[in-house]
Amino acid sequence: TAARLYAIGDIHGSIDGFKSILRSAGLADANGKWTGGRAQLVQTGDYTDRGEGTRAVLDLLMALEPQARSAGGRAIVLLGNHEVMNLIGETRDVTREIYATFADANSEKRRNDAWQQYARLAELKKEKGEPVPGVYAQTREAWLTTHPPGYVEYKDAMSPRGKYGQWLRGKPIVTMVDGNIFMHAGIPPASAPAKLDDLNDQARAEVRRLDQFLDRLINLKLATRDFSLNEVLQVASSEIGLANARIAAAKAEGKELDRGQLNLPLLMEAQEILKIDTWLVVHPEGALWYRGLATEKDDPAGGPFAALLAKYGAKRFVTGHTPQSSRSITMRFGGRALLIDTGMLATVYKGRASALEIDGDRLTAIYEDGRVPVAALAAAR
Repeated sequence: TAARLYAIGDIHGSIDGFKSILRSAGLADANGKWTGGRAQLVQTGDYTDRGEGTRAVLDLLMALEPQARSAGGRAIVLLGNHEVMNLIGETRDVTREIYATFADANSEKRRNDAWQQYARLAELKKEKGEPVPGVYAQTREAWLTTHPPGYVEYKDAMSPRGKYGQWLRGKPIVTMVDGNIFMHAGIPPASAPAKLDDLNDQARAEVRRLDQFLDRLINLKLATRDFSLNEVLQVASSEIGLANARIAAAKAEGKELDRGQLNLPLLMEAQEILKIDTWLVVHPEGALWYRGLATEKDDPAGGPFAALLAKYGAKRFVTGHTPQSSRSITMRFGGRALLIDTGMLATVYKGRASALEIDGDRLTAIYEDGRVPVAALAAAR
């Protein structure tokens, strides 16, 4: 018989909800140890942010992978928009409570060292006789407010060399198992790539591009590892502004600017980074953010998604991202879309933990208080 196949949607740091649903699905014991044997589990992203158990959820997912493998099963972890936000420095949904779980006895010293490093960037600008842009002008008090205890350690852990950052950067945003396309959000039919893997390649390339740009800024003493995405974009913009001002000044004096005064590789890369709004990983219609499977008018014949599934030789999409108003696993487009975000982080989404069991065409929603056939749900609506 084919191995059992399960999917779990958005967790958002709900370690209790996650452990509980793993147990209800027969995939792990009360301690979170894999008991699923040859079963396959796919987690469709958004396990980070908002909930203070984020670090514990990351540790559990990392532990389940080898445990499942050694039992002949698989635990497949995908990236959602929230994981990628963290990789590119957009930490607006990381709470002080999450940062605090990364803090230790040396955190105050690390924060102070990080502040000193930051303050030094403004000094270097002054020494070079360059204007000091606002991005370097935060007071110590303001900086410490936006960099609470654990922030420095968190950024480090999410960096390309960090424990979680390294692991996350190896993850895909989409995978197909037994004709089921698992991903966080969905694929807009109008901009669907030739192959599913093209999405993985593009997402990886974009994250790598930003990693390399930040490294470049750090080497040039224009940023520190603790810079947010917003700050990195401010630096890109101010360096282009500075170069343009130099060119204009030389022109005003009737001189040709010595090209040696411009860091052309930096400026060219800065221009590309400033187009980030068009990137797959942040675009609202990109595969990590698209909500069409949840919001387009439902159509039992499959609507625009029937042809899309045929193109990839798949039966259905299984996605999270959009919390279902019923807080139940929802079937749409005649069974071609299964929406599995049921708002597990109850403190924020007032929902519940769930897992989808896929056994050929038999689909079952698993909750902490029991199992419901998904087709029965669809018929009852």
